[in-house]
Amino acid sequence: MREIPGRRRGRRLRREQTPARLRAVLTCATAWQWPVVPGAGLAAPTRHGGRSCACPDPECAVPGAHPFDPGLLAATTDERMVRWWWTNRPQAPVLLATGGRGACAVSLPAVSGAQALPVLDALGVRLGPVVATPTRWSLLVAPYGLERLGELLHAKDRVPSSLRFHGDGGYVVVPPSEVGTGQVRWERPPAQGPDAPWLPDIEPVLDALVEASSGAPDGGSRLAY
Repeated sequence: MREIPGRRRGRRLRREQTPARLRAVLTCATAWQWPVVPGAGLAAPTRHGGRSCACPDPECAVPGAHPFDPGLLAATTDERMVRWWWTNRPQAPVLLATGGRGACAVSLPAVSGAQALPVLDALGVRLGPVVATPTRWSLLVAPYGLERLGELLHAKDRVPSSLRFHGDGGYVVVPPSEVGTGQVRWERPPAQGPDAPWLPDIEPVLDALVEASSGAPDGGSRLAY
């Protein structure tokens, strides 16, 4: 059926009027089918310029970068729900619920991530999107189960303690977000296109990270805190 020009212009106008953050969240949730939920967010700046978490915990260890209300189980790909959340809370951080149909991740300290990525490139490891916060970098990977992760870790003589694994029941904060430590950005952005970004299997990424860790010149770990 031939498209009516007026309808096409109407859809384009709606896209242009949609805030950039909401467009990004909708791409993540509806185009890529990665479940998302808004993070707790940050409280208003104090007179000293500091930003604390909007949750009730004054000692929150990850300001803004965790689920609060709604909880992580509410993560969804439903367009209407996503629009409602970020229309009412346009500055809310974007939390990607890992596992299931969504992406999973391996994260490491930001300094270690900056050192490890060139090593992984030199080893010929094809990486997917990489999320960077001021404190940690997350390498997005294809979904994996806890049983398989356990088998992979058990097969290693040593795994850097700085690595964290975000699988079923976990989450990572993704751009465009601001959390207590600062802005969240793509160090390796997802490929542009209508399909979900390609994600590598967890095994070669983990193998390369372990190899990169054990290759420090002084015999220590490149990925230590």
